[in-house]
Amino acid sequence: MTQAIHKKAISGVLSLEAYTPGMPIEELQRKLGVAEAVKLSSNENPLGMSPIARKAVADAIMGTDLARYPDGSGFRLKKKLAEMHKIAADCITLGNGSNDIIELLGRVYLGPGRKAMFSAHAFAVYSIIAQSQDAEMIVVPARPMTDAMPLGHDLNAFAAKLAPDVSLIFIANPNNPTGTWLEPGEIEAFLNKVPADVIVALDEAYYEYMDPKLSGNSRALLDKFPNLVVFRTFSKAYGLAGLRAGYALSSPEMADLLNRVRQPFNNNSLALLAAEVAIEDQAHVAKSVELNTREVARLSKELKALGLTVLPTQANFIAIGFGRDAKPVHQGLLERGVIVRPVASYEMPEFLRVSIGTERENDRFLDALKDILKA
Repeated sequence: MTQAIHKKAISGVLSLEAYTPGMPIEELQRKLGVAEAVKLSSNENPLGMSPIARKAVADAIMGTDLARYPDGSGFRLKKKLAEMHKIAADCITLGNGSNDIIELLGRVYLGPGRKAMFSAHAFAVYSIIAQSQDAEMIVVPARPMTDAMPLGHDLNAFAAKLAPDVSLIFIANPNNPTGTWLEPGEIEAFLNKVPADVIVALDEAYYEYMDPKLSGNSRALLDKFPNLVVFRTFSKAYGLAGLRAGYALSSPEMADLLNRVRQPFNNNSLALLAAEVAIEDQAHVAKSVELNTREVARLSKELKALGLTVLPTQANFIAIGFGRDAKPVHQGLLERGVIVRPVASYEMPEFLRVSIGTERENDRFLDALKDILKA
């Protein structure tokens, strides 16, 4: 029976492994009986969602008829995004998180006989989407550990591998799980080398956490390069990971194609409302970014003092190298009630990715790690 079920499945799907998300606290409590756990595995905002957005959602639950479908066009949220980015509303595609945008791009631009290009050690969903569409993959080697941006994207190597059957290129800035980024000007220089019919998807899920001097102006690039699509999320700095809302900015022609395959009502009513209100509370975003910047600096300093490798980061997490298989360290942290992210599946078995939490949560992680390293 299993063979019959598999017989007509897409070949790429048959060889896929399902994406494994960060372990929830409840799972650790079930498995190890840990009474109080700290979760630093999914790059969530430790301050949570904007209090203003939280109140709006609570009020909506009481006053909105949730038996009705949401606004499938996301009119109000698109209007807010259009104002924020100074772009026409028909250049915006809404997603169920930015992850949804990746899938839409794959459905429109990938398939048998086409290739997707992305860096080694880049977000796993790029390869999952490409493989599920039976597309081929060009995985470009990352910069070496001796480089100033170790394990970062090498756009010169990307350019060297351009070929007529490449349809879609994913660039993450900053990149997950390494935290590395591209200097201003690098992306534009690369775009000038890319044929006009090859789509470049710029993943800026962690954009808000970047130092403004390093983040560049991807919005301006959209006016110069119609084959560019930029996508962001409300799951990180805006703290709406549990509600799932993201969006893409592109030419209206590309947005039209993406919206043709977008699921009807892919954003629920509460997610649309929360995102709309969260945009108005930039003070909360600034507070979240300030905490992150301060704690990244503090943790990086303490981890380096322990003799560990700390990759440079412009995101809300740190990739830490132990110079050996990190699995025992990961297990030791779990036993001490601290959940972090193993990244062996990204071909980084010596590393763990640790999300930035509150000062108390980060202290809990450091204390647990020091205890493990002393043993």
